[in-house]
Amino acid sequence: MKTLYLLRHAKSSWKDPGLDDLDRPLNKRGRETAKTMAAHLRRAKITFDLVLCSTAVRAKQTLEPIAKAIKPPRVVFESRIYGVAQPELFKYLRGLPETVECALMIGHNPGLHDLALALADTKSCNRLPPADGKFPTGAMAAFCFDGAWQELRSNGATVLSFTSPKEIAPRLRFRSP
Repeated sequence: MKTLYLLRHAKSSWKDPGLDDLDRPLNKRGRETAKTMAAHLRRAKITFDLVLCSTAVRAKQTLEPIAKAIKPPRVVFESRIYGVAQPELFKYLRGLPETVECALMIGHNPGLHDLALALADTKSCNRLPPADGKFPTGAMAAFCFDGAWQELRSNGATVLSFTSPKEIAPRLRFRSP
């Protein structure tokens, strides 16, 4: 059984309109969201064999608190995750080593949302935002499937969960230490 988490980078800043898209950092809300998701992963005891992260600054900054919280054994910064469509992301996942049981991909929309919808089987796809809906910044979808990465196909994974930062923040804030 393989497990895949898809995390959209947290909210980025548009403060400097002259900045190249790849170089845009997180804004204040985005930094808080990244910390919230890191705390959620730590509390839920979710770990990854491999983290695949876009080379965009906002994706790397989303990863920073997560990496501190869960200390993944391997992180790969991958330019092929930035600005590509769902078929390319699928192709990339199919090339993962079979020793990887659980992976996290930190990427961008619309490719990430399209990938999530393409992965989901018909019984669990209603757990995801619809194609005309929103996969919010900082949100994460979790999937599982039987078989090898190279055999990953459309509608071949079960959606385990879809978590948005807005759902998590109140639970973390009011939880007793």
